[in-house]
Amino acid sequence: MSKKAEPFLLQPMESGHAEQMLQLEIKNREFFQTFTPLRNPEFYTLGGQQERLNMIERMRELGQQYTFGIFSKETGDLIGDASLFKIEREPVQSCMLGYCLDQTYNGRGYMSSIVQKMVSYAFDELKLHRIEAGAMPHNKGSIRVLEKAGFHKEGIAVKSVRINGKWEDHQMMAIINKDI
Repeated sequence: MSKKAEPFLLQPMESGHAEQMLQLEIKNREFFQTFTPLRNPEFYTLGGQQERLNMIERMRELGQQYTFGIFSKETGDLIGDASLFKIEREPVQSCMLGYCLDQTYNGRGYMSSIVQKMVSYAFDELKLHRIEAGAMPHNKGSIRVLEKAGFHKEGIAVKSVRINGKWEDHQMMAIINKDI
């Protein structure tokens, strides 16, 4: 039985992706805003995205964050990103996982596959022991994506992240690398 080719490509985000990142953020501004902190106007400029990507590159060089762009194989467009961040080494060996996807691609199973790939990268390449992720309790789609990848619920972090200007609860979830 042959496995169907995936319609996306994951590749490390680099400073040369600033224009594509800007277009993704502008196109999805209202949609993303329901799940993200408030952004200053500079964020929605080419310079703001260039600065963001420069920081992502510096963090990768330091081994503290790995951010991958999600590119459509059909169009070549940047349609989202996934990050392993807040990476801690011995004795903890853990990180946080975050992701976003252009709203027109939601519900197609892309993110379930991407999260599984990010888990494999964190465990197999980075040799981490634990990955944590948080989602607002009403974000059932994101919680389902994490559960399908093997994450388990650990509890509610009350008013833990300021989203769209308001402190929001987050369902905290985690997955453990059973091989280390």
